[in-house]
Amino acid sequence: MSAHEPADENASIPKSPKFTGTDNPRHLRAIAALLRRPISRQELDSVAGCANGPELVAELRRRGLGEEHLPCERIKFIDRDGNLCRPGVYSLTAKGRRMIHAWLATRGKPGASNG
Repeated sequence: MSAHEPADENASIPKSPKFTGTDNPRHLRAIAALLRRPISRQELDSVAGCANGPELVAELRRRGLGEEHLPCERIKFIDRDGNLCRPGVYSLTAKGRRMIHAWLATRGKPGASNG
């Protein structure tokens, strides 16, 4: 491409990711909880059975549920000592839910990638 040719406008637009799925029990427990409702980092640790919810979420994001599909909102909260803190609350967007449901629809079918 020469300096005078226009750049391909679609070259920088990534293709829509696909959730690759998982068979990790912690991931599955986290997904089940997130499909029900938004969940705090602290609650995610408890529900999933892990000690590092942000890393668990990072693992799901690397499998296709990017930050735009599984965001973390920092909320204002007063802790038990009366101090303002900003805990994270994870939720699935509508697109994130569709990605999980599409994966669940193929899960366990012959020839399907189950992650």
